[in-house]
Amino acid sequence: MELRVELFARIRRDARVRGMSIRALAKRHGVARRTVRQALAAAEPPERKPPTRMAPKLGPLKPTIDAMLLADLDAPRKQRHTAQRVFDRLVDEHQAVISYSAVRAYVRARRASIAVESGNAPVEAFVPQEHAPGAEAEVDFGDVWVDLDGTRTRCYMFAFRLSHSGKSVHRIYPTCAQEAFLEGHIEAFNTIGGVPSRHIRYDNLTSAVTKVVYGAGRQRVENERWVLFKSHFGFDAFYCEPGIAGAHEKGGIEGEVGRFRRNFLTPVPVVKTLAELNDKLRVWDEDEDARRISQRLRTIGQDFAVEQPLLSPLPAETFDPGLVLTPRVDRSSLVTVRSMKYSVPARFINRKVRVSLQATQVRIFDGRTLIASHPRTVGRGRQCVQLDHYLEVLRIKPGALPGSTALAQARESGVFTPAHDAFWAAARKTDGDTKAILELIDVLLLHRVMDSSEVIAGITAALSVGAVSADVVAVEARRVAAERNKPGWVRPECDSGAKEEVVEHRIVSLTQRRLADPAAVIAGLPPDKRPVPTVAGYDQLLAKRATHAPEPGQATTSKEQIS
Repeated sequence: MELRVELFARIRRDARVRGMSIRALAKRHGVARRTVRQALAAAEPPERKPPTRMAPKLGPLKPTIDAMLLADLDAPRKQRHTAQRVFDRLVDEHQAVISYSAVRAYVRARRASIAVESGNAPVEAFVPQEHAPGAEAEVDFGDVWVDLDGTRTRCYMFAFRLSHSGKSVHRIYPTCAQEAFLEGHIEAFNTIGGVPSRHIRYDNLTSAVTKVVYGAGRQRVENERWVLFKSHFGFDAFYCEPGIAGAHEKGGIEGEVGRFRRNFLTPVPVVKTLAELNDKLRVWDEDEDARRISQRLRTIGQDFAVEQPLLSPLPAETFDPGLVLTPRVDRSSLVTVRSMKYSVPARFINRKVRVSLQATQVRIFDGRTLIASHPRTVGRGRQCVQLDHYLEVLRIKPGALPGSTALAQARESGVFTPAHDAFWAAARKTDGDTKAILELIDVLLLHRVMDSSEVIAGITAALSVGAVSADVVAVEARRVAAERNKPGWVRPECDSGAKEEVVEHRIVSLTQRRLADPAAVIAGLPPDKRPVPTVAGYDQLLAKRATHAPEPGQATTSKEQIS
């Protein structure tokens, strides 16, 4: 079309400027005289009509094909005529000599028109909607791949979007089960500082809906815990039509999931934990406040500032989104939760405990007392154990410590530090393997009642004088704690280029002091100048010894005898 417009422009210019005849213009531009006349008549070329293929043999059969397609309107969807079936029936029943391509083209064109003529194919159309501030929101889940601690893992992104302002909240969880569904809502409500006053739109998620009642409008059988959650926060749920037909009813969040994934999660994010990734999502959500949606005059943040005061207030009471389970602790002091194992203190072996399974963590209770808390693991059959839970058992079986899973995970997480390893190695040299492990366990028990930095400071002080005793570590750790608890004490802070302040330790070897080792002087203790102790002063007691032994049966009552 563009080339024909330029051709017409050149023809019209030559006719106007040079005054050339139609014949001369046709010869100059290499076109027919009819084309020249069209160019001189109008500047815009006429539209070309595609050639229509004639199928004369199909003409008498068109009413028959129309009857087949009309009957399909009342037939089951999977038992309607295909173009091939129409062609086969025409050949078998009418002995037609026609081509399959002609039948296929006619069926394709007539099927839609027959449906429209019969009134069974309404035209798909949408009506623009206005959403009142603070009234409505939309929720959805989307798949996300994350390089989590070196492993590419499939996770799930919870997305919440206010319909009026477009303010969105995104969180990524290892699962899309109900605990993640509820926790995502709580995160979203706390972020926006309220709850939509009218309703929130959803797909028919199994976390909320247990049964879709077909033929009863939007009636649903809801999950009991979901009903409790809605009642607690005071909002209603609006469920979209099942399948693709209801996707447009919450089109804002449908597009938001893909947009956020393309703009912020591409390429695949590389993180150590999901908590680290969710911290980044919080920053990205705040940055989105400066974005404008489509042709809006105001930003998301400006519209949200108007919407936020109109949200319903948050309830004063908290809601535990965790799924409650009651597993039994096995002989390895582990409980099994969704094919993953988590440790508890060994004293609970063979007892039932209460587990609150949340999207990001697992909390384990004995009655109302919290006895263990673990980050929720991703992957089937994995274990999450804490070394502290096995210390009482290891005092009885010290040989189990070196190869234990608890020790390996403690080293990996940084709980078992190089200072602990150095203390253990020094203790093995002086006390042997078994005694060294028992001393190490006593040091690890100090972490239950003291800050880790204080215990590590005590270990460093003990090793500096060659003392491998848990008692020495405890004394020095308490001294550091006492220094920190003094009024006016400020934790030393160092810049990137400065070294951390070294705490002076007052533990000194008695052997070093006795020998007046220079290290003792550096520690602030004067040399010991007292004379070496002697027992010579006790020799006078020998003079008081009795001069004769008493006879058998004779009482010794005199002062000499008593002395």
